[in-house]
Amino acid sequence: MADFDLDLQTAEGEMDATVDGDRVVLGILDGGTPADEWVETVAAGNVLVLDVDGDLTELAEPFAPRLNEMGAELMHFRGKLVVAPPDRDIDTSRLD
Repeated sequence: MADFDLDLQTAEGEMDATVDGDRVVLGILDGGTPADEWVETVAAGNVLVLDVDGDLTELAEPFAPRLNEMGAELMHFRGKLVVAPPDRDIDTSRLD
């Protein structure tokens, strides 16, 4: 078998430079994060899971309509707001 010269430090550095859109972003929805930041995160293809700290309707009002317009899916589940980008569905089939 041939010996391979594997440079793990270089490989780790390449892994850190991943393209946006492959992440599940956890956060707290408490009004402290600008609405544009949530919209940009989803627009980049990321999934948001936000712990709702307060009134969901009031806290999501600044960004939820824009997310709906772009085709994102929003779901309130057990005190969390889950937001999927337009190319991903939230599968609720196991909740029945």
